[in-house]
Amino acid sequence: MVVGTAGYVVLGLSLLDAVYQTVTTVSTVGFREVGEVDAAFKVFTILLILTGAGTVLYTLSVLLETLIEGRLTDHLWRRRMEREIAGLQGHVIVCGWGRLGRTITADLLRAGQSVVVVDRDPRVESSPAPFVVGDATDDAVLDAAGIDRASTLIAALDTDADNLYVILSARSHRPELFLIARAKLETAEPKLRQAGANRVVNPQLLGGARIAAMTLQPNVSEFLDVVMHEAELEFRLAEVEIAATSVLAGHSLRETHLRDRTGAMVLAIREASGAFLTNPDPDTRVGVGQVLIAIGTTAQLDALRAEAGEP
Repeated sequence: MVVGTAGYVVLGLSLLDAVYQTVTTVSTVGFREVGEVDAAFKVFTILLILTGAGTVLYTLSVLLETLIEGRLTDHLWRRRMEREIAGLQGHVIVCGWGRLGRTITADLLRAGQSVVVVDRDPRVESSPAPFVVGDATDDAVLDAAGIDRASTLIAALDTDADNLYVILSARSHRPELFLIARAKLETAEPKLRQAGANRVVNPQLLGGARIAAMTLQPNVSEFLDVVMHEAELEFRLAEVEIAATSVLAGHSLRETHLRDRTGAMVLAIREASGAFLTNPDPDTRVGVGQVLIAIGTTAQLDALRAEAGEP
């Protein structure tokens, strides 16, 4: 427009006529020529039509291509995400992408666990795990996250009311699903348990207890943190459930010779009732459904899992 207007002014048109001639030429409308049409006028108009119309068409094509490719890329990316989620089995659904949800997701991914994150905030797209943008209290959103195939659901939303609603929805949808809920207030804990949460975690209480433990027994606290979270340490704490097919079922710890056969050390046994038997006597019998809390290397714990009949 600037070049065309300036050119027509040089060729003798007034500013208004030059603008008018440029607009009608570049837009390819071409009502009529303004002023005397000589050879220079014709040559300049030809060049202006070719360059002006070409520039306009190229600009429109670039904008259209960007729009279509952006939407197409976004659509294909979301379809790939949906297919990835549809292929997951036994994954963990983390509802909430706040500081707690991000920490939970990072730790689970570091441990090799498949995770799907759910949050209504579009910033959840920065998640390193597959995600669903939507309200976690909506059953359709939980379906999209693969709740029918998940092993665990963690309700880590900002409010106790939202977490309570998610737990109620998940429990009614999957009665056997393992549910963990975050509680901000102590008064919310019994309500969340009554709604169906298998475990309720109050980060403030846990944080306070951890600080107190570090004050009283800093070395013990740090050792437990290292055993549970440090990837460089050879030893690990793990829980191993005794399956019905286990060769250990019905035998005492002494008879199984677990320490000799696997190298792992059993620190505690959790009964089916939920009670813990710490530092179990060698004559303690192992039963189906019990959970062994053991410490050992990865290879030793894998050997213990094989003995326990874990898949």
